[in-house]
Amino acid sequence: MGKLFQKLRRDFLTGLVVLIPIVLTVYLVWSVITFIDKVVIPIIPPKYNPLDLFEIYIPGLGVFLFLIVTTFIGSLASGFIGRQAINLGEKILSRTPIVNTVYNSIKQIIQAVFKPDGTNFKQPCLVEYPRKGIWAVAFISTETYGEIKKKINKGSLVTVFLPTTPNPTSGFMLFVPRDDIIILNMSVEDAAKLIISAGLVMPEKK
Repeated sequence: MGKLFQKLRRDFLTGLVVLIPIVLTVYLVWSVITFIDKVVIPIIPPKYNPLDLFEIYIPGLGVFLFLIVTTFIGSLASGFIGRQAINLGEKILSRTPIVNTVYNSIKQIIQAVFKPDGTNFKQPCLVEYPRKGIWAVAFISTETYGEIKKKINKGSLVTVFLPTTPNPTSGFMLFVPRDDIIILNMSVEDAAKLIISAGLVMPEKK
């Protein structure tokens, strides 16, 4: 009876390991789709809106239209007229108290996250933190330059982001001498998995 219970328990835990990632992935994807649909679909004119014409909800229609409109706006913004319009809008916002601070902060964050070249995090590395002899996984962000580099005056400096576990969206920004970091061969994705899992998911050897 004891062996049967252990087998059932082991099978149940195995089922959870298989099922939970699938269920959470489907739930998160569906939540994003329905959220965008709820925002975009009501904006569609009634004569083109499936909800008004046929009383049918088409999942993902809002996401599809959002992708098309966003791509179209990006194409316009890349042209001469689009750039001039954006520059004019930014000049107006930059002269508006409070609004300029909020807009510039959000713009810098979005540009850092959604860079077209995909270099927001260049490479995972090891840094000694919180003291010598203890190592933590971090991500190289960029070369340190400007006033910070001049004030520290330690030669070549690297700006790194040290995420927390299990929530990698929070963490610390550190300015570290290049000679004091160890570059890792693992990908950014593998390093993120390592951090989120608190070391339980180790990258495979290559």
